[in-house]
Amino acid sequence: MTRTRKRFPPRGTDWPTLQRALTDMKSGDIDWRGGRAPLFVFRNDDETWRVGRDAFMEYFTENALGRGRAFFSVGRMETEILDFGLDLLHAPEGGQGAMTSGGSESIFVAMKAARDAHRAARGVGRETALNLVMPVTGHPAFDKAAQAMDIEVRRAGLGEDRRADVTAMRALIDADTMALVGSAPCFPHGVVDPIDEIGALAQETGIWLHVDACVGGWILPFFEMNGRDVRRFDFRVPGVRSISADLHKFGFCPKPASTVFWRDGADMERATFFADAWPNGPFGTPTIAGTRPGGAVAGAWAVLNHLGVEGYREAAGRLAAMTDAWIARIGAMPELTLWARPDLSIVNFGSEAVDIFKVSEHMQARGWLPGLTRRPKGIHLMLSMFHEPVLDDYAADLEQCIALARADPAAPATLAADYGR
Repeated sequence: MTRTRKRFPPRGTDWPTLQRALTDMKSGDIDWRGGRAPLFVFRNDDETWRVGRDAFMEYFTENALGRGRAFFSVGRMETEILDFGLDLLHAPEGGQGAMTSGGSESIFVAMKAARDAHRAARGVGRETALNLVMPVTGHPAFDKAAQAMDIEVRRAGLGEDRRADVTAMRALIDADTMALVGSAPCFPHGVVDPIDEIGALAQETGIWLHVDACVGGWILPFFEMNGRDVRRFDFRVPGVRSISADLHKFGFCPKPASTVFWRDGADMERATFFADAWPNGPFGTPTIAGTRPGGAVAGAWAVLNHLGVEGYREAAGRLAAMTDAWIARIGAMPELTLWARPDLSIVNFGSEAVDIFKVSEHMQARGWLPGLTRRPKGIHLMLSMFHEPVLDDYAADLEQCIALARADPAAPATLAADYGR
């Protein structure tokens, strides 16, 4: 059915009327507050949410593009946020970072730096076609960057534990490989790749290694502090040259807020966009975006300072315990198989006894937003504390939906996998 284009309103509308319209429009959204969404939203607790929201609104108008010329307070907060991240990820002296709008932008600027570093080291230019090598579980943001910069993406297979197969990655490398990629954790299966092994390969070959820690970068360190078994993924691993880490995921900060870090400040220079052809003079940003919301910086700064190490350790402990409880309930259902043992809170499970996509369709009919994987076919959950109180409801519905799917094996499943992050 063709949608009729809306006409620009001829006159203004008062706020109470607009507010009612916004509330009405939201009525059809998924009940994410009730734990019905398996991704997109992340919350530690109500107090942390209020701190982030209120700080964001304090800087609602300020523009982070002007942090060095007009809004010096934004520049100070951004510098402190990056200092915290460099410390958390064990960056050496000389390491630097930048705030971005999200993981895709962080990955893009990291790949720009990797490309330019490769060109400088090998003495090649645009005439040489470059490639990057990563496991099949690498995020599509790398494909975005590759499409924009005419880079070939080579994806390697996985080991039985769903982590990157470093031997398979090695086989894809050639003289024009500009970067290797590992994830901490990967989005499809929730496991941290063997970054130490990929780092050794990067050192041996002299190839840039980027770690996509967009999901885990701001929380896995606190899992480790709490004694959880966490594979090393940060700058303690020789060979790691850049790391992306989202504040607006398990840093529990307001959107849009991500970070990208470099072991060497010279690489941040490679990531920076410079222009000097227009009448106004030199222009440079370490991000794709020019204007950025000052509220995102203030919100992140406030949340990080509100929680501190103690607060994040407490949050990590609750998140780990909640994930363990979900794994236990799902693992106890005889029809289901966990495709991987998660290192954070991404749970991916399927079945050899029933069509899991049909199960997911029945769950969708009960108000649960389905997250899916295609290879292997599975249900995908990115758990946050929204999901702690709904475990019993989810498990009860899941058991009933498994029974419904088994009762009608001939009915086709129509759901397609959603890889959005």
